[in-house]
Amino acid sequence: MKKFGVIFGAKSYEHEISIVSAIVLKNVLKAPLEFIFCSADRNFYLIDPKDMRANFFSSGEYKKCKNLILNNGGFSIQSLFGAKFLDVDVYINLVHGMDGEDGKMAALLDFFGVSYIGPRLEASVMSYSKSLTKLLAQKAGVRTLEYEVIRRGDSIKSAYPVILKPSHLGSSIGISIVKDDAQLEYALDVGFEFDDEILVEPFVSAIREFNIAGCKVGGEFIFSMIEEPKKKEYLDYEQKYMSFSNETKITEAEISDRLEKNLKEAFKKIYSQGFDGALIRCDFFAFNEEVYLNEINPNPGSLANYLFDDFTAVIEALADSLVRERDIKVDYKFINSITHSKGGKI
Repeated sequence: MKKFGVIFGAKSYEHEISIVSAIVLKNVLKAPLEFIFCSADRNFYLIDPKDMRANFFSSGEYKKCKNLILNNGGFSIQSLFGAKFLDVDVYINLVHGMDGEDGKMAALLDFFGVSYIGPRLEASVMSYSKSLTKLLAQKAGVRTLEYEVIRRGDSIKSAYPVILKPSHLGSSIGISIVKDDAQLEYALDVGFEFDDEILVEPFVSAIREFNIAGCKVGGEFIFSMIEEPKKKEYLDYEQKYMSFSNETKITEAEISDRLEKNLKEAFKKIYSQGFDGALIRCDFFAFNEEVYLNEINPNPGSLANYLFDDFTAVIEALADSLVRERDIKVDYKFINSITHSKGGKI
């Protein structure tokens, strides 16, 4: 059985959600685990599993833990006797939002040749921005709702009702439904508090929402059950995250074979745009059994464990199928040949 290192926290509006995700993973991933906490000032700490509780972080107790350094091959503890690497086979990027899903963590791990589960750089960048996600879906051949992108001072061209979403935030933070001019100014203030760019989409109250998670292992897709989350007007922050760590059993959505096939085919098309090595969750809209991508969660809350019957087996299988970056040999033949031709004067 592999030993996993869970990386969580970091500088993000979703910092606390990442902590909760890591605590959940401690309880559901039946494998040896190390916990690597990235503080809001971007220092890494090794957290003892017994200290994986919310108030350990909110109280600042984590600052007494051992500092970690990221080197070639993984995280290590520095001492007078040199660096001691953590005994970890595969790391899991569980940082939500900025630092984790925007590509920074992927770039760091790739740069230092670390084996990890999570989206790679390009997939992170494309899925972190809601407007770029629209382009990714277009490239994949998956429908999305009509949209416009606005910045401060721009006028909204879409007809009411609309839904406003900060372009670079997940977890339903800063989202507002606007039904008339009276609600618009406040909604814009909320959205621009978190982001300089807001995505505007039509709000369709009758549309159904479905979540499906999965990954690709050995050329074959592993799918979770398909969930139809219960919601109010839309799936807000409280509904998403105040309940994902509870023990309520998720039930499979009651849908037709055709809709199930359409959802899985859309997921495959999205995943195939560079998400190899990651377990992602896609949130879809469905109207008359036609599927539209809502958003991609490249590091879903608690890795969407609640949607799988045997979550540990899925993570183990994914860890066994990770493809290492192509090794490039630098032999200086080019420089040596030029130097030789110039008589050593270059």
